[in-house]
Amino acid sequence: MALLAKSPPAGRRLRTIALVGADGSGKTTQAHRLAAELAAAGLPAVYRRNAGGRHWVGRVAGLFGREDAEQLVGRRAMLCIESVLRWLAIARTLLRRALWRDIAVMDRYAVCQYASLRARGARPAAERRARLAYRLFPRPDVTILLAVDPEVAHERIERRGYDHESMDYLRAAVKAYESLPEYPTFVVVDANGTPDQVSAAIRAALAGLAGPAAVPAPRAEPRPAQACP
Repeated sequence: MALLAKSPPAGRRLRTIALVGADGSGKTTQAHRLAAELAAAGLPAVYRRNAGGRHWVGRVAGLFGREDAEQLVGRRAMLCIESVLRWLAIARTLLRRALWRDIAVMDRYAVCQYASLRARGARPAAERRARLAYRLFPRPDVTILLAVDPEVAHERIERRGYDHESMDYLRAAVKAYESLPEYPTFVVVDANGTPDQVSAAIRAALAGLAGPAAVPAPRAEPRPAQACP
């Protein structure tokens, strides 16, 4: 597995790491793994999910006999719901990070919404409105794009069995991420391999940023007060 794009400047201490990519790229699996690995190394890392609610609305749609979320509420309404719910999720994540000063390993971030809007054929004005709302949020210290072939993504989605995506949409999603103005700042990791291979590539990418200094040192535990002699 190889690092495909230029890394952010070396020496940066990471507080927010976002994993992004098309559906089926392994974002959730790899974000959970990375947070667990950092925590096992003694770093204050936590997994944070910044979903847009599409899966949840899709489950509600199933209760009403509809195929997916867009059949229930319509494409434009679902994109609006998704934008609002993801905004709220990111705001909550950043508030928690500010309060607890942990390393936030983010499963999705703002660029996922921009890519979703492009892939689903939203008008440019919709993306402009989303960017206006999301500009309140700082960019992550590093954004890792999990680059996956649409065929591999489709196979993974079908295997997990609780939702479906068309090949046309997956191809559009891959192209949407590549078309974003933020794309040159991404660390692009080949996500077509096994979970272990992808995890190893992510670790190598982060280590390449600045070695151990790329992430904050673990918080020191307070020492008990010494009694005066």
